Amino acid sequence: MKKVIKYSSLKFLVLLLVLLGSSEIYAQYGYGNNGYGSRGGYGYGSRQRSSIPDAQTPAEQPKPKTAEELVDDEMPRITEALALNDFEQAVLSSVLKKYVQERIEAQILKLPPEKMAEVYENITKRQDVELKAGLPIEKYEAFVALQKDGVSKTLKKNKKKKKEKRKKTKN
Repeated sequence: MKKVIKYSSLKFLVLLLVLLGSSEIYAQYGYGNNGYGSRGGYGYGSRQRSSIPDAQTPAEQPKPKTAEELVDDEMPRITEALALNDFEQAVLSSVLKKYVQERIEAQILKLPPEKMAEVYENITKRQDVELKAGLPIEKYEAFVALQKDGVSKTLKKNKKKKKEKRKKTKN
């Protein structure tokens, strides 16, 4: 009789361990095969799958820069090329912002090419008049040359001039 009691108590302990252990496993690893913890499952934690493919959203076109952004981007290079002081830089910046904005507005109107050329020429003339009034004559002429040659060429010319001056001072 004692053997039967020992044997049944052993069965009871094993059954109790299996039940407690299985609930632990169930709690840790989710809801069977389709639980949130299983790989490839569609349960709580995984992304729900759909038979409808995702629509591709078109990439947003970059917004065009404003006149202020365009001028502010170029001003450091122009200032370096022309060796402008703070006042001259402020004058040039304000005039350029004003007339670049007018050019942008003219582009928005989408005028015929002949009319567009005429509008641009008119804007350039008014810009030149303001720049002549606001800048010293040598800085104005340097700016006109800069517009013709471009900033990169002007910077290269300035570097060459500095190198030549250094060579002359060393000799």
